[in-house]
Amino acid sequence: MPAPNDDKPEQPGSGKDRRDFLKGAAAAAALGVGGVAAGGLLGGQQAQAFPQQTGLPPIGAEIPCSCLAINTPLQIRTSLVSVDFRGGIKVRVDVNPDDPINSVRLRVVGHRVSAELPGGDSAEQGGGTITIEQNDVDVDAKSLLKLTQKFPPRYEQVMVLSFTMTIDQPDDLLRRAGIRSRKAYEPLVLTTKNPAQLVGQLTQFPPRGDLYQLQNPVDLVLPDDPDTTIATIQKFPVKVGGL
Repeated sequence: MPAPNDDKPEQPGSGKDRRDFLKGAAAAAALGVGGVAAGGLLGGQQAQAFPQQTGLPPIGAEIPCSCLAINTPLQIRTSLVSVDFRGGIKVRVDVNPDDPINSVRLRVVGHRVSAELPGGDSAEQGGGTITIEQNDVDVDAKSLLKLTQKFPPRYEQVMVLSFTMTIDQPDDLLRRAGIRSRKAYEPLVLTTKNPAQLVGQLTQFPPRGDLYQLQNPVDLVLPDDPDTTIATIQKFPVKVGGL
């Protein structure tokens, strides 16, 4: 005869339940900030060499954010206009070998904002558009996110940005600024002479509509004439929010 306990279903608290519980706990422990598995992104040896500080995003994560910069003053030679930039930026989290415990580097993998220019000489005439876009692949990531206080958490984010500014249908604006286009309706393409630096003081990351301030005026030049400043961004008060 079979033993009394043969083929008896396992009861709560049995070995199988304990194994399932331990598996679930191990999976939860492997998840980093935002539910991304930091161990899988880093690899075993690298994860040990650069332990991830709690509160910082995991290495390898890509984080998209919205950008809104209202009343941004743009000086084009003698003409000053105020425009509203809207768009977004995406960064990829990298190890910061100089301080792997309390900070990470942020590699820009996408950056584009645009604004409508004020109207021309008549109400029907459009003023054109301005588009700011990432200059090139961010090979040497200089942008940084640093944990400055653990409890409650506080961060400083420094974004170092090189970009191209394209002004479409700029005839009226350039005429007022004393600049002649080589062709009718030819877009004016400028590039940053030196990178822009935006700094935000945060209580969480990704940010939630936090204000970032420009630390240096940004001069824009023609790609083939880097010594002549065509336009300058004096301020760029941009609100950044995670998507």
